[in-house]
Amino acid sequence: MNGKPRTAIFKQKIAIEALKGDRTINEIAKEYGVHPVQVSQWKKELVDGAEVLFGKRKKKDGTTEAEKAALERKVGQLTIEIDWLKKKLGIQQ
Repeated sequence: MNGKPRTAIFKQKIAIEALKGDRTINEIAKEYGVHPVQVSQWKKELVDGAEVLFGKRKKKDGTTEAEKAALERKVGQLTIEIDWLKKKLGIQQ
């Protein structure tokens, strides 16, 4: 590693280079003094992180898809509970 700290920026730079595909993983690893497996791992983390980033994109109203789905499930659950209570209390709809 030649004494350099592995900062997030350092890892990001290497992962982006690996993602570009202009050079082999081994060439990149040799240049930066890291193991080729580590370069591959950082590349994978970059790709996985992008999936998470773009998958959790906020809608115009400020909610994510996961939050929206959770709210829809809650509305469904509450609707069922209200219908059950109405039936138990004999309230006509």
